[in-house]
Amino acid sequence: MIEISSTKNNFIKEIKKLTKKKYREEHGHYVIEGVHLIEEALKSPAMVTTIIMNNQGYELLPGLPMTSDAITYYLLSDEVFRNVSDVPAPQGMMALVKLNKEVLPETVTGNLLLLDNVQDPGNVGTMIRTADAAGYAGVVLGEGCADIYNPKVLRSMQGSHFHLTIMEGDLAEVIPALKTKGLQLIGTELNPEAVDYRELSLESHVALVMGNEGQGVSSQLLQLTDKNVYIPIIGQAESLNVAVAAGILMFSLQS
Repeated sequence: MIEISSTKNNFIKEIKKLTKKKYREEHGHYVIEGVHLIEEALKSPAMVTTIIMNNQGYELLPGLPMTSDAITYYLLSDEVFRNVSDVPAPQGMMALVKLNKEVLPETVTGNLLLLDNVQDPGNVGTMIRTADAAGYAGVVLGEGCADIYNPKVLRSMQGSHFHLTIMEGDLAEVIPALKTKGLQLIGTELNPEAVDYRELSLESHVALVMGNEGQGVSSQLLQLTDKNVYIPIIGQAESLNVAVAAGILMFSLQS
């Protein structure tokens, strides 16, 4: 175990850089923080390479489901851990996990969620967590979406990205590819020609497309879908939060 008591240590400086996407991609790792996320990572195929703790976290170490002997351990002073932590009340444990780029499988055996330019990290994380809860097979993040390894997205997902296949891609290319795999493509829009989601008949697994918080799904993508649906609003609210709408639709459009 390597002990660190200075915030000027080079390893600490490198860890702090990983809050930015550029450095995550250069380093090939991202940071997760908190005992629950680390437990989920260790139980999954994800590769945890480093565990970083203070004394509080060290006491929790024996309870973790260790599956690898190749993990490097760092013990930080409380001051150094607070300096590198991204949360207001740290639990005393964080980890480095290798980045993993997924691609569309040859055969899709469940429903998928597609996100078009969803920019709010909380919304992205919440929708991925909800897709996990609804039994979806995976999520595809299109261009303009918040980075899945953004600390706020990671906190919102609560480890669900360890249970799902998470992919990135150009949805204008992904949607036609999914059609060839037999999925029914469902877009979302406020349009007189759209269908009340409660009246939609499902013929196969679905790929549900949710769009940007202010603009919705782009018109280009809506022209590629099989059907476009809307959620009727009974009260006086102008619209639904995109993550709330996604939750309603994901649980309703189960095939």
